[in-house]
Amino acid sequence: MTMARARMGRRFLGLAVAGGVLVTGGAALAELGQPAPWEYRLQEAATPVMESITWFHNVLLLIITLITLFVLALLVAVVVKFNARANPVPSRTTHNSLIEVAWTLIPVLILVGIAVPSFRLLFLELDVPKADLTVKATGKQWYWSYAYPDNGKFEFDSLMAENKQPRLLGVDNEMVVPVNKIVRVQTTGADVIHSFAVPAFGIKIDAIPGRLNETWFKATKLGMFYHAFMPIAVRVVSDQEFTAWVEDAKKKFASAPANSYASAGAVAQ
Repeated sequence: MTMARARMGRRFLGLAVAGGVLVTGGAALAELGQPAPWEYRLQEAATPVMESITWFHNVLLLIITLITLFVLALLVAVVVKFNARANPVPSRTTHNSLIEVAWTLIPVLILVGIAVPSFRLLFLELDVPKADLTVKATGKQWYWSYAYPDNGKFEFDSLMAENKQPRLLGVDNEMVVPVNKIVRVQTTGADVIHSFAVPAFGIKIDAIPGRLNETWFKATKLGMFYHAFMPIAVRVVSDQEFTAWVEDAKKKFASAPANSYASAGAVAQ
């Protein structure tokens, strides 16, 4: 009996630990700029745009939860109060002006309340402010090429690194940007449509062959930020470190040959 209770206690302890990890969204295991085990929330924001997206997401979640609970309460009330046993003689009421006005006006007010911050957020995302730095990202199978037209004529490829951590996120050459600077990202595709995205920055835009799209971000935190699947790795550094990196990049990538599709395919495999 004692051993059975001990096994049962260990089982409950294991379930409690697993539940704690699920509830906290893997907060103890999370690292800035990359996904975490059991994560159910958005990644920690590293730009003002992503902070606005997170706020809007949380507000919508609250509104949806309240609406769901309200509808559930109405359904329970109908089942309990208006079943054949509790209400053998049903009402023949066909119209109620107050209820009809309420169920029309209240949803309209809710939608307007959602639309105002939604349009404000869309404007914030799409209106590119005066940039301190421009980076051109060209999508190729299965890697990205980056150019810095404001900082010199150099371009480099960024391929997934097989033996670099984090797994399936690390690359050989990261995109490097300075902290607290407005970075304009111009995207295009060399072959097919690709998606340039960094979750912690709140940006996601298509890279389309023959077309130049653009988005922007202002990273307020130092560190590495990733996006998986044809990985994107952005390293945010101080102004001094960025200046030093640019000088090294001019020497390193000015005459370096571009990676071929064959080598990219080999790395992807």
